[in-house]
Amino acid sequence: AGSWTRRPPSCQYLQGHRELYLAHLVLSFITMGYVWQEGEKEVPKVLPRNLAIPFGEVSEMLGLPPILVHTDFVLVNWKKKNPQGNLEPIVTLPGGTSTVGFILVSLLAEKVAAPGLKAVAKAVNGLLQPDDKILAEALQEVTNTLQEMTKTLKKMHGKPVIPTHLDIDIDWKDNPVLPEGLLYEGLCEEPLAYSGGSAAQSSTLHAFDELLGIQHQKESAGFLHRMRKYMPPHHQAFIEEIRSVPRLRDHVLSSGNQDLQSTYNKCVAVLSELRTYHITLVTKYIIIAAKKAKNNISQTTSPPSFLEVVGTGGSRVLKFLKSVRDTTKEAMIQL
Repeated sequence: AGSWTRRPPSCQYLQGHRELYLAHLVLSFITMGYVWQEGEKEVPKVLPRNLAIPFGEVSEMLGLPPILVHTDFVLVNWKKKNPQGNLEPIVTLPGGTSTVGFILVSLLAEKVAAPGLKAVAKAVNGLLQPDDKILAEALQEVTNTLQEMTKTLKKMHGKPVIPTHLDIDIDWKDNPVLPEGLLYEGLCEEPLAYSGGSAAQSSTLHAFDELLGIQHQKESAGFLHRMRKYMPPHHQAFIEEIRSVPRLRDHVLSSGNQDLQSTYNKCVAVLSELRTYHITLVTKYIIIAAKKAKNNISQTTSPPSFLEVVGTGGSRVLKFLKSVRDTTKEAMIQL
């Protein structure tokens, strides 16, 4: 511990994207532990240089901010437990196995989304030609993927799973505990403000929204676009590529092809259903858990648990999710 205090670890020996992402994962969890180890009491305003410098260097190399993001918490946070391919998180949080379950369910939802993301690329190709047959096939594949994602999320229901990354308040942007942000010693002269990890930082639903032409309300859209800055650069580039082609919804609307329009509407409806189920999960695991956590805090003098720290903004995220779900429904084409 003493050598860490005296001299920051060097990043020069890290090779390849796997080691860089692993370093970002580990440094992000260590940073969160350092800043929030006492909950909202005596929160340090400065991240020591032995953490700040390597975290900043790795973040710059990856094009990610120096804070725990969705990529850390879910996308790269796994390893094979045995030759059969069973997965387990590389890093988890205190408090039992519930968070492990949440990480794995979130990871599986991302995994089953892969065919849908390939279908997005297929749809982009169909728009550029244009070819309604290709578009219909691609939309059906996206629909199938969204249904599989919903099935995967349902594995979470009824289990003691804490969805921490849906509404993490352990950040240093717009946080009254760290109103000016966090000073990264040796990295910057002024405090930096970053949002914490969020499912909104997953590129998956951003890609589907862009393809389907979902127009979210101004406040929600602003938040979602800000979350894209917390994605890996190649994920951001993929979403921008979808934005650069002719709009699918406009093409479907003007095509006069009722079969294509019905296929499009089915895809939008299934996306809306996924978001409705997401709201159910957040209500159960964020809103209710936040109320319990608030009661626990008022009844104890011991340092708060992780849930007690993060489970405070449920009503805010619920309003956001309902807005996003409602604007998804509005994309339906009147037949």
